Amino acid sequence: MEEPLIPVVLMSHTAHIRSHRKPRRSASSSIAMRAGVAGGVLSMAAAGASATANAAEPVTQTIELPTLTADVADQLAQSADATQLAAANYELDAQRDAAAAAAAKEAKKDLAEAKKKAEAKKKAEEARRAAAEAAASRSAERTTLSASASTGTDVAAPASDSIGRVISFLRAQVGDAYVMGATGPHAWDCSSLVQAAFLEGGVHLPRVSQDQSMAGTDIPLSQIQVGDILYWGGKGSAYHVGVYIGNGQYLDAANPSKGVVIQDLSGYPASGAVRVL
Repeated sequence: MEEPLIPVVLMSHTAHIRSHRKPRRSASSSIAMRAGVAGGVLSMAAAGASATANAAEPVTQTIELPTLTADVADQLAQSADATQLAAANYELDAQRDAAAAAAAKEAKKDLAEAKKKAEAKKKAEEARRAAAEAAASRSAERTTLSASASTGTDVAAPASDSIGRVISFLRAQVGDAYVMGATGPHAWDCSSLVQAAFLEGGVHLPRVSQDQSMAGTDIPLSQIQVGDILYWGGKGSAYHVGVYIGNGQYLDAANPSKGVVIQDLSGYPASGAVRVL
């Protein structure tokens, strides 16, 4: 009987050194490795089969969103309510600010208007007072001039008295010629003489007799005073003017034959009178 042959494994010339020896695989490691390889082959086969099976049908995947809990929903609702309330408050504040600004602007405007009215009222009162004082002064002046006319004496009027300056100017022109359309200094017609005389008193009158009869305030002939303008003809269509100087007399540029003269009103009654001073 032949003896079995024993295989001879050649060892490395460094095999006797422990650190140079290759570690032996244990039986369990070999078994695990074989199992892993087999499993991998089976897995690949299964995956291939699955891929083949799934190729015919599309894969549909449904993702479910988390459901909000009641507490979270309440918190979101409260947050929305708070945001809406804050927005409403901001809008209300803006409206209040706008209303306050408008009220302040209106109050400032009313104050300015009140000041303006107060100033206008003050000026009107001062003007009324000045007019009253001027009227009183003119009244006294007319009285003085009337007295001088009644006695036949000339009284020099103070420089500040407008009526006195008018009468003084007229008296200074007595004896000048009458020339239709002339405006002085030594020849006049009726309206140019009246215009120049009142300019001395600070009053600007229209040039012609028709317009001069429309100036100032109408005065009844029974109440005429020194310095009133007399006119002959209709109001607005007067053909002649002169100035009353008191004591039933008037001064005018009468006509080419008389020139500038003083005449009695009774001899040539006027149609009307106006007062400009």
